[in-house]
Amino acid sequence: MLERFSLPPMLPGFEPHYNICPSQPQWTIVRNRSGEARVGQVRWGLIPSWAEDPSTGQRMINVRAESLTKKPAWSTLLRTRRCLVLADGYFEWKVEGKGKVPYYFKLSDGRAFGLAGLWDRWDRSGAPIGTCTVITTAASKRALPYHHRMPVVLTEETAVAWLHPEATPAELESLMAGYDSDDLEMYPVSRYVNDPANDSAECIQRLDHPVLQTESS
Repeated sequence: MLERFSLPPMLPGFEPHYNICPSQPQWTIVRNRSGEARVGQVRWGLIPSWAEDPSTGQRMINVRAESLTKKPAWSTLLRTRRCLVLADGYFEWKVEGKGKVPYYFKLSDGRAFGLAGLWDRWDRSGAPIGTCTVITTAASKRALPYHHRMPVVLTEETAVAWLHPEATPAELESLMAGYDSDDLEMYPVSRYVNDPANDSAECIQRLDHPVLQTESS
């Protein structure tokens, strides 16, 4: 993914993470005002530049694709501050009976992809904070049995189109569809992932017999 944007193939200070949670850093690709691609880390949970209180970021970890063209604040970010959140998987929790089962979603060949996102910089405290949010859309037919929403997954070609400086609103809207290709793979994982403190390969280990998470457990 980095090479698609003519970026060095190594991230400075990169460490693998298996359970990134809101308020934690996310590796993202953006374009600067000159149109050049840049990669860096920003906090997950958008704090818009106009926000009075940085606690806004605790609520704005996701934004619905359907709302982006309806409010001026969102449409401005969609036009000027799109980003790619780099990932090679994500989690959803499927409702089964009276409980939930965590599932891991990935591409079958294990390659990295981008999650469509928006970013902004909040600078009202003297120490600028870069933050991002992940755009979600209606689940594709392939993902719908697990959850009614999904993040906008972008592979190499669509990722480049998403960050194109001259992308039109119509082109961007066409990219914000549920990923429905056959290479989207999902499987149940342990409830170990439910604890934000757990960040090891056990979080994405496939379970043969999923275990329900109920309200009492």
